[in-house]
Amino acid sequence: MRKFGIIGIGHVGVTIAYTLVTKGIADELILIDNNEGKAVAEQLDLQDAQARLDTTTQIKIQDYSELKDVDILFLTAGKIDAAKETGSRWAEFEFTNAMVKEVAPKIKESGFNGIVIDTTNPCDAITQYLQTSTGLPQQQVFGTGTFLDTARMQRVVAKQFNVNSKNIAGYTLGEHGDSQFVAWSGVTVNSHPLVEFAKQQGKNLDYAAIEEEIRKGGWSVYQGKGYTSYGIATCAVKLAQAVLSDAQLECPVSCYNEEFDTYIGQPAVVGKNGIEYVNHVSITDDEKAKFKNSAETIKSKFATM
Repeated sequence: MRKFGIIGIGHVGVTIAYTLVTKGIADELILIDNNEGKAVAEQLDLQDAQARLDTTTQIKIQDYSELKDVDILFLTAGKIDAAKETGSRWAEFEFTNAMVKEVAPKIKESGFNGIVIDTTNPCDAITQYLQTSTGLPQQQVFGTGTFLDTARMQRVVAKQFNVNSKNIAGYTLGEHGDSQFVAWSGVTVNSHPLVEFAKQQGKNLDYAAIEEEIRKGGWSVYQGKGYTSYGIATCAVKLAQAVLSDAQLECPVSCYNEEFDTYIGQPAVVGKNGIEYVNHVSITDDEKAKFKNSAETIKSKFATM
C-alpha cells in the first residue's frame, strides 16, 4: 500500500492530491487542513472523480493518527497573501513558523517515521524547523528547495535557444528565495556547455537579466493568478515517486548542509531513505561565494525564529 499524507490543502496541497489520485500513485491518502469544511469538500470532489478513473484511492481526512504508517508526508500549508506586498517568501515566516509549532507535535505523537517533503515557505528554514521539531533524522526531511527554481532556469534558458527545457541541465542553488543563484559553470544545452553553445548560436546572454527572470518567476505566476501550484506540485510528486521507487534521483533540493549547518538548495540523491547523500559538484570560486552568502542569509533569518 502506497500511503500519503498532506498537511495543508490549499492550492499546492490540492494539486498534489489531485495528481496522486488521477495518476494512480496513491493507494491511500490522508488530507489534513485547519479548515475542516475545505477538507470535506476536497475529499468528496476527489471521490467523485474516481468513478471515471481506472484506479482507486482511499481518502481519509483530519486524522493525525492515520499518519503513523504513511510513507510520504507533504507539508504544503502556507499564506501566500502575506508576501503580496513585499514579494518575499520570508513574509510567510510568522504564519508558517506558528503552523509548524502546531503540527510538529501531532506528527510526532502519531508515530510517523516516513519521509517528509516540504513545500512551505520560506522553504529552507521551515524544512529545518520541521526536522528539529519532529526529531526525525535529517535524511528523512527535505524540501523542494531550488528544484522548482532549476526548472524555471531550464524554461528561461530553453527560451533563449528555442530548445526543449528538458535538454537544459544544471542547477539553481542556494535559498529558495532572493539569494539563490544559477551555477552557470555547470549549465549545458543539448549536452553542450552553455558558453560554447551560445557562441555557436551567435548569442550574447545577459546572465544577470536571466537570473532575475528566474528568481522572479514565481511572482510572475502569482501576479497573474494569485498563487502558484502546478510547477511546485509537480516537483513534490516527482520527489515522492523517487522515494517510492528508490530511483536514486539526482537533483537540487533543500537538505542539510554540514559545512554551513543549515538546510539549503543543493544537489543530492533522493531514494528510499529520503536524502541518500549530498552530491558535491564542482563550482567556481565566485559560485562558492554566492552559495556561502545564501547559506548565511538563511541562517541569519532562521535565527530570528
